[in-house]
Amino acid sequence: MTNVDHYKGTTTIGIVCKDGVVLASESRVTMGNFISSKEGKKIYQIDNLVGMTIAGGVGDAQSLVRTITVEAKLYKMRQGKPMTVGAIATLLSNILNGNRYYPYFVQLMIGGFDKNASSLYSLDAVGGQIEERLATAQGSGSPIAFGVMEDRYSEKISVDEGVELAIRALSSAMKRDSASGNDMRIVQITAKGYVEVNKDEIDKRKAALAT
Repeated sequence: MTNVDHYKGTTTIGIVCKDGVVLASESRVTMGNFISSKEGKKIYQIDNLVGMTIAGGVGDAQSLVRTITVEAKLYKMRQGKPMTVGAIATLLSNILNGNRYYPYFVQLMIGGFDKNASSLYSLDAVGGQIEERLATAQGSGSPIAFGVMEDRYSEKISVDEGVELAIRALSSAMKRDSASGNDMRIVQITAKGYVEVNKDEIDKRKAALAT
């Protein structure tokens, strides 16, 4: 994630699992070649069972997080039910497309669980929307992450296995991409809720993979 160029910093990952969705990122924030923060937040909870990853301009991304979170809350208040993951992604796509001449410099993923199914969407700076049915990555470390996920992903993967795959993919990206680094942030979203995997658990799994 960078304040300068939305293609030159970060690695964010989304994995569709049979029982939910895994969202993951590292925590390095850069300005060009300068590491401006080692504790950047790149995964946000939008609703009870919906999360969003951000890459790109920090201010643009945070503004969109605030906007879409409020819209989701207002919809729930008015309709008495939550917006679907697809509806949130479409609304965000419309916002981005409506500002395409003065675009938000972002790459985003919206993932969650509704209607007893996992959903994951990728969005670009001008509102292009793709429903992802497997696993995907964004940011400068994404080519490395893709290589790991292509090799190990299965459509029958569980959320627990998805967390392990995200750790493998992020570890590889952080070793080779200078704009990706420091800590890992991982969220798993299932019918039971939105759960952030704690740092101790991530470190334990990383150590196990290294042996």
